[in-house]
Amino acid sequence: MSEETKKSVTGALVVKPNSDDRKPTVAVSQSGKRIIIKSADMKEDLQKEAVDIAIAAFEKNSVEKDVAERIKKDFDKKHGPTWHCIVGSNFGSYVTHETNHFVYFYLDQKAVLLFKSG
Repeated sequence: MSEETKKSVTGALVVKPNSDDRKPTVAVSQSGKRIIIKSADMKEDLQKEAVDIAIAAFEKNSVEKDVAERIKKDFDKKHGPTWHCIVGSNFGSYVTHETNHFVYFYLDQKAVLLFKSG
């Protein structure tokens, strides 16, 4: 990711540059949520969409399972099946995903793992 891209304002995200592209990307949404992209194999516009959908899902649901369901169903509808989503504050994972279809990020204290497989 270029430094110019990191400094740009894209939709709901204000991305802060960091000195090393291997470090997580930190951003703040317009709603004030802190966003940290921990790992991604996904185009930036799709990452932004995932974060925006996750923010909306957290605003409508308080149960993590329901948040994950909303994100998964939205991505299945918009980008074809089969997406998988895990939401929580304490979990481990090791997954296989389609190329360019994986993102792992934090919204404040909650982690979101979204990937396409199958």
